[in-house]
Order: sequence, then C-alpha cells, then structure tokens
Amino acid sequence: MSGTQDVRWPRLRVLAEGREVLGVFEADVVSNNHFAADSFQLGVAVAADPAGNAALTASPGVVLDVQVSLDDGSGFTSLVQGEADQVRLDATRGVLRLEGRDLSARLIETRTAETFANLTASEIAELLAGRHGLAADVQATTRLIGRGWAQGRDVVGLGRHGRVTTEWDLLVALAGFEGFDVWVSGTTLHFRPGEAGGSVTLTPSEVSSLRLERAMTLAGDIEVVVRSWNVLQSRAFTQVARRQGTGHGGKSERAQRYVYVLPGLTPDEALQVAQARLAEITRHERVVAIEMPGELEISPRGRLTLAATGTDFDQDYWVDRVARRISVAQGFRQTVHGRNSTGGQEGSAWSVS
Repeated sequence: MSGTQDVRWPRLRVLAEGREVLGVFEADVVSNNHFAADSFQLGVAVAADPAGNAALTASPGVVLDVQVSLDDGSGFTSLVQGEADQVRLDATRGVLRLEGRDLSARLIETRTAETFANLTASEIAELLAGRHGLAADVQATTRLIGRGWAQGRDVVGLGRHGRVTTEWDLLVALAGFEGFDVWVSGTTLHFRPGEAGGSVTLTPSEVSSLRLERAMTLAGDIEVVVRSWNVLQSRAFTQVARRQGTGHGGKSERAQRYVYVLPGLTPDEALQVAQARLAEITRHERVVAIEMPGELEISPRGRLTLAATGTDFDQDYWVDRVARRISVAQGFRQTVHGRNSTGGQEGSAWSVS
C-alpha cells in the first residue's frame, strides 16, 4: 500500500439485476469472517429515477451488486452482492434506505429438519448451493457425516441433537467437522479450507487511528479437551490440544481448560475439533482496530502485517472484519479489525483413551 491521504474519493455504483440504480449517494459495506454474512446499507435519492427506485420497494428478491472504482484504471470491483432485507422510504426527504446481506442469507433464512443419509459434507454443500441458485466452489470430502450405524451414517440438524436448524448452521457445523471454512462471495458458495488471502503491511503513519489490545487471560497456557464416544467402536475417549503461553518466562503454568462433549466422533475427528477450537480461542489474544482511507486490498481471510509501532504488537494478524463507507459527501474510509495469538503460536495435541 502507498499514500497517506485521510480520505479517498472513488466512484460508487449499484446494479439491480444488471440495471444501474441511479441516485445512490452512500453505501456502507461490512465484510465478515467467521461464518457471518456480509452486509450492506445504501442511501438512494428517489428523485434521480422515481419509477426505477420506487420499484425497489415493491420487488423482493432483487439481487443488488454494490461496486466501487478507485479510478486507477482497474474498473469497478464488487464489494457485495445480495438481496435487501429491509426497505425504508423517507417520503418527506425523498430518500430510500436499503439494508441487506450477501446471498448466504438464502441459507440463513431456510430452516431444515432434513436427514442427509449417507452423504459426505461436500455432497451436502453442493446440494444446498444448487437449491439456492449458487455456484459451488466445494472441495470434495470422503467421510460420511453423522451418527454411525451398521447400515450407514446420517446427519439430522445441528449438533446431532437439534431437530430443526437452518441450512447455514448445518453447513457451518459440517465445515467445523472437516476443518473447513464456508462463505459466499458473489453468487458462489465456498466450502473448503480457508484461503490464505493476500498480505498487506501497515505502519502507524499510513492510518488515522490504531488501537491495540491484548487479552492477558489468553496469554497463558490454554488447553482444549474434546470428549466423545464412538458407537461402532464401543468406547469413549478424550483428545487434548494445548498451547503453552508466553507468561512466566515461558515456563509451564496451570492451563485454562475448555471442555467440549461431542458424541459420535472418531478419535481423529475429535483431535481435529480440539486443534481447531484451540486455534480459534487463542487467536483472540491480540486484537488490532484500524481506521484508514478506503482501499480494496485488505479483506477477511487475508493477513495484515503490523510494523513500526515499536512494540511487540508488530506481527501478523488475520483479518476478521472490514467495514467500508463510501459517501458522496465524505469520501471513502474503512475500519479494519484483525486478531491473532502472540507470534501466531501453534499448539500441541495428544489423546487419552
């Protein structure tokens, strides 16, 4: 990245099923990690196209594509595609407000108690993507999902005990089972290991505000215990993942324990869960919050390297959230949140039968 402007002035464009929406004067777009939908809010001057803009209040299911151009010759970049959840019309001021989420909302709003007998996680993801008109970027998996029986396996709802859940919560549970990530970008459902994304280096001179936080309770030893039992193997077992903290001169100390009881796993599956939960917990240790001019390089699932603060916060962070605001009156600004453990430490794991 380069440049130290406090505000940038890009071009904003919104398409409704391919047709440009006239009169858009501001947009707020929040890009999320951690199985959450991206969201948007739009401000539209109705008078710019009275008939076309009024039609937005009467047509549910219209896909909106919020785009921005930095006028650097690269053209428009889509920030989010989704449908409006809420429409508000200020008739006295002639302003239309649209709020919505990306197309993962189609799965979030669909409840299911369906049994997916003898299917793998990737087969279920492809099935659900197709039901909602989404392309499927899915990495194939081989393990059958759910409870083990002599005649096969099935999965019912969430957590093997829930009778009704949403299709999105089901996909999130399956992603956790496989050690995958799941998200929607544009019109594509992604179900695969998390992408590394690009890496951007920032220094205090390039931002307008920088807040650094550390959770000292997560700086010590952390231990995650997963207890399960396997019907086919007729035994119970425990898997443990542990990270040694950075306090007390690196000496081992009494660990904070997080215990999860998850029936129906194999030992390998329980170990994967323990390692994934350990990584998730410890990555909350260090948090950075940055306010800066808007740009298009930083994105959730990417990495952010903080440098030149003169502290031990100078390290890599995983980007959690990018909130962008594009306004005719105020220009283009963004807030970035990232987090990681100290030094991105990895934990060790072992099993107890």
